[in-house]
Amino acid sequence: MLDLGTSFIASVERDPGALAIAEGDRTLTYADWFIRISALVDGLGQMGLRKGDTLVTAMQNRWENASLHWACQLAGIVITPVNWRVTADELDHALRDSAARVLVHDDAAAEAVAGSALVSGLTVLTLHGDHGLAAMLSGRAPDALPQAGPEDLSVMLYTSGTTSKPKGVPRRHRAERAAAIAHVAQNMYGNGERTLGVMPLYHTMGIRSLLSASVIGGAFICLPRFDPPGALAAIERHGVTNLYLVPTLYHDIVHHADFTPSRVASVRKLGFAGASMTDGLLRKLADAFKPDLFVNHYGSSEIYTFSICQDAAAKPGSAGRAAINQRLRIVPLGAADASQTCAPGEEGEIVAAMQGDEAFEGYWNRPEADRKAIRDGWYFTGDCGLFDEDGDLFVTGRTDDMIITGGENVSPVEVESCLSLHPGVAEVAVVGLPDPRWGKIVTAFVRRDGTVTEDELDAHCRNSDLSNFRRPRRYVFVREIPKSPVGKLLRRLLVAGDYEAEPTQNTPA
Repeated sequence: MLDLGTSFIASVERDPGALAIAEGDRTLTYADWFIRISALVDGLGQMGLRKGDTLVTAMQNRWENASLHWACQLAGIVITPVNWRVTADELDHALRDSAARVLVHDDAAAEAVAGSALVSGLTVLTLHGDHGLAAMLSGRAPDALPQAGPEDLSVMLYTSGTTSKPKGVPRRHRAERAAAIAHVAQNMYGNGERTLGVMPLYHTMGIRSLLSASVIGGAFICLPRFDPPGALAAIERHGVTNLYLVPTLYHDIVHHADFTPSRVASVRKLGFAGASMTDGLLRKLADAFKPDLFVNHYGSSEIYTFSICQDAAAKPGSAGRAAINQRLRIVPLGAADASQTCAPGEEGEIVAAMQGDEAFEGYWNRPEADRKAIRDGWYFTGDCGLFDEDGDLFVTGRTDDMIITGGENVSPVEVESCLSLHPGVAEVAVVGLPDPRWGKIVTAFVRRDGTVTEDELDAHCRNSDLSNFRRPRRYVFVREIPKSPVGKLLRRLLVAGDYEAEPTQNTPA
């Protein structure tokens, strides 16, 4: 298995004149980009960084950020990207936990950097200025030589923490490249494809897009910060051929006033991950894009790919079969190991084999987290799901999100998909709220499209295939559904009452 630095050089040699990266008016071929990246590798070395050192970044999806990622792969530096919306405390946790030597940031993270208690002891590199990242990229140096091998660490991602500090997920060059190769194969990417680089480079999906583009001599079209008009303009201008986004971004694009099918005619392949997609959105995307391929990619930062469904619209909700580097099982909730499995149709926890080529080997300095998540060579995902009679996987939510009402288990995803089919529902999130009789009641938080009422939504559920005990007993109309920076529903905020509601409606009986 090649290390990533050697892999990138192979791409340069194979397709030197192909478009490699673009951002607005700036476009660079592979040959041109390698010149810039080599200068950056030299600049990092002059700063005293050596193979095995850790560099933390807090940047938007600029071409400079993508360049830095590749420079670190060539130099053997462990790049540790964090959310550019990071707080000072969150930044300090990453800096301390990763033993970082250098911090690189742009203006988006300036406030957190100013409030950090640790940056005074580090080398800090900004985007602009005489000695900034942009200046280093404009220098000249001999072509960079790979300094890392397949077994060296490539990147460390931090998982989003809810009740505890985020956990570091260190990943080796061989696992990163294996994941990129699998991503190309499972999404059927061809030579020279162009992808919209809007999923953040602190997230597995952003890195996957960046690395897989290089494998096929393709282009990474940077969009520093997502907005639907900007995304549509970039797709149209650069002839983007595939999209790999979270469902929220698809929703915002296809529902925007500027959207027309002609503006995205170059896009032939759709892929989504990071969250489930409602039936309503699946149908709308299939009608609007008419893609040749529509992939549901289910995975995580730790493993990357669990399963793949290559025709998502044909079987809504299905996450397909185990990926080419993976084995999956469903075990009873609370199982101590992976030896006992659930029957088809029986819901349990999804577990994934750790011997897959894409897998990590354990969390960074968190043995207690390893003991909880890794058991006898299997990774316990914390996700609920089931295999249907065809052997296809359905992910029904997080184990912590499962609603137990009157002794019955209710999956929020199933209820959300049902409600999403009503034309008056723009977005919906379902949670369980405490109830003295039922323990929890199924509660739907709805952002309306128009003036739909609770009674209309309740009638819609009654007339659907949704079981009666899964029917929401309460509706809350909200101005926005809270989400993470990468578009995941933040159900915990709804449970905690952290939302802005519209006037209360009547509760269905």
